Amino acid sequence: MATKPRWLYFLLILIVLSTVCSAGWFFIYSLRLPKSESPPTSPGVRNVNTNPTRWPKNSFDWQTSPVDLSFLNAKERPAGRRGFVKVAGESLIFEDGSPAFFWGINIAASALFGTSKQNVKLQAKRISALGFNLVRIHHHDSPWVNPNIFGKDATNTQTLDAAALDRLDWWIKCLKDEGIYIWLDLHVQRAFTEGDDIYAFDEMPKNDGKADLKGYCYVNQSIMQAIKQFNELYLNHINSFTGIAYKNEPAIMALLITNENDITHHFGNALLPDKKVPLHSNLYMRLAKEFANKNGLPADKTWRSWEPGTSKLFANDLEHRFDSDMINHLHALGVRVPIVTTSAWGDDHLYSLPALTTGDIIDVHAYGGAFELDNNPLSNSNMVNWLSMWQVSGKPMSISEWNVSPFPVPDRHSSPLYIASAGRLQGWDAIMLFAYSEVPMNDADKVSNWISFNDPALISTLPAAALLYRQHHVKESDSIYAIIPDREQLFFQANSADNSIAARTASEKGKLVLVMPEILELPWLKKGTMPPDAKVIRNMNQTYIDKEASEVFSDSGEIHRNWTEGIYTIETPLTQAAMGWIGGRSIVLPDATFDIKTSNASIVVQSLDGAPINRSANLMISLGAHAVPGGDEMRFRSEPVLGQLTIKAAKGLKLHKKSFHQQDMELPVIYSDGSYIVSLDATLETSWLFLR
Repeated sequence: MATKPRWLYFLLILIVLSTVCSAGWFFIYSLRLPKSESPPTSPGVRNVNTNPTRWPKNSFDWQTSPVDLSFLNAKERPAGRRGFVKVAGESLIFEDGSPAFFWGINIAASALFGTSKQNVKLQAKRISALGFNLVRIHHHDSPWVNPNIFGKDATNTQTLDAAALDRLDWWIKCLKDEGIYIWLDLHVQRAFTEGDDIYAFDEMPKNDGKADLKGYCYVNQSIMQAIKQFNELYLNHINSFTGIAYKNEPAIMALLITNENDITHHFGNALLPDKKVPLHSNLYMRLAKEFANKNGLPADKTWRSWEPGTSKLFANDLEHRFDSDMINHLHALGVRVPIVTTSAWGDDHLYSLPALTTGDIIDVHAYGGAFELDNNPLSNSNMVNWLSMWQVSGKPMSISEWNVSPFPVPDRHSSPLYIASAGRLQGWDAIMLFAYSEVPMNDADKVSNWISFNDPALISTLPAAALLYRQHHVKESDSIYAIIPDREQLFFQANSADNSIAARTASEKGKLVLVMPEILELPWLKKGTMPPDAKVIRNMNQTYIDKEASEVFSDSGEIHRNWTEGIYTIETPLTQAAMGWIGGRSIVLPDATFDIKTSNASIVVQSLDGAPINRSANLMISLGAHAVPGGDEMRFRSEPVLGQLTIKAAKGLKLHKKSFHQQDMELPVIYSDGSYIVSLDATLETSWLFLR
């Protein structure tokens, strides 16, 4: 047989290799082609590389709400009619004995002083319609806000500006009329000027000639007196529209002494000898030495604020002294509402919690990031894990700030339901988004992470979250996991959600609490009460989820999170929801089946009349997806939620949509075998549908 020339074999090999490589490069390139809409996703596939220029413009009316949940506040109008909010064990109640739970937002900075009075009234009505019953008044005193509570270009902080007070009075009056309560901050970021006559003012670090008091207030008596002077002026002020002094106003739900200002972690280092503040350092070092000598502790360790150990015992005691003094002064003024000292925030550790128990409520701040639902609690912490770890047994808990960043996080539409359902499972008493606005609400031109009143991604699901939280659609967990730290774990270790697998995994399953121990050096720290039948956590490295798990159900069975697929579902008689990477699959819950094409979305089906979904005569459907600032003349473009929703419900209901401009329109819907088949397409141009 004749043989083929060797060069022919090489040529054939080159042709095959060329074909394979071309196909491979084409395949790789094809994966990178931009899509005009979110493609269906198969399990495990993530894709947010959509083309927002193809998304519809979203210019909803920022002065009204297509959803009207104001009926939730009907029995509270005007706010305060049930009497002052009180603390009863680890719960909040009104004076008439009824339970008090708050779903709220922050209104901050120039939004307080620059919004027209007409728009304040409109926004108060809208805030109620969106389902909120609490507003935190924040950044009223911050130097970057001009005018602020001290007026325009104020040269000192000794007097309050009449025009600024008039603006706050009007906010309080309008909110009160709508059944909305007020959380009042006393100090946020007030900065002293030379005209305030503060001891050792010259050595305090300045910004624009103004000195922040954080940290220094714990040792400087003149700062303490200035704080008390402000509190007295502020709380004795009589609202010109209600005729009631702030201290006597039952619509004010709580007072915060000082915002994000702890010496146990964040600001303890400001007073150290190497910070070139000798007068303040001398005060700090003297107090540290006195505490060490009194308690038989090593003096050379007690002042070292950056180290866990005896320094954290001292810092908690120093913070407690300041807080007790302030609380006594507030009570002497006649304050009757719960008082919060400061907040657990940032990368705080358990050693920051004891001092917070001096107040009536434990307050926490936490900010998450993109795709919180994807975080694996076996290896990473997320926003809910952080919040859960700060709940102290026997104390109510509030979250006066939460959000996700950086703006615009693609899946921020899922965060309200995630926080609300976790809050119900954990039994949190008050939850506040930061922020509704920190700019004047006379138009809606500005967009940012701290402005939600014009953000369609958040507004789309905030009402659903309000309904779930305020009507307790998710049950508070019957299973309680109790961390009982000893002295070593509490003060001599830097324990947090980041390094505690026990806290992360337990908070996914049930209610997590921390039980305070007795500490010899801190006689004021009350020993916590062990909840009955609690599962005791002594080992912070113990896991309550199988080490190979990819998902977890809450012990109640109502919440399911699969972090591998990035899917979160809520399954209760009154709320059924699917959120996260739900595109390209069928998610079946008892009364709702979600066949969604949009890769990352939130779909919520809820009863508005208190009957289970399958028997309700009034259902709300909320649709949330990615939204991006649009630029030019429109504020946002919103990704449409595409697919099909099947709902088991009573026969005879009609499908309606509420547009962003309040127009009500009946839509065609198929009813087959006891279910409504709702088509979701780009022509809907709304985030809310109703079956009624």
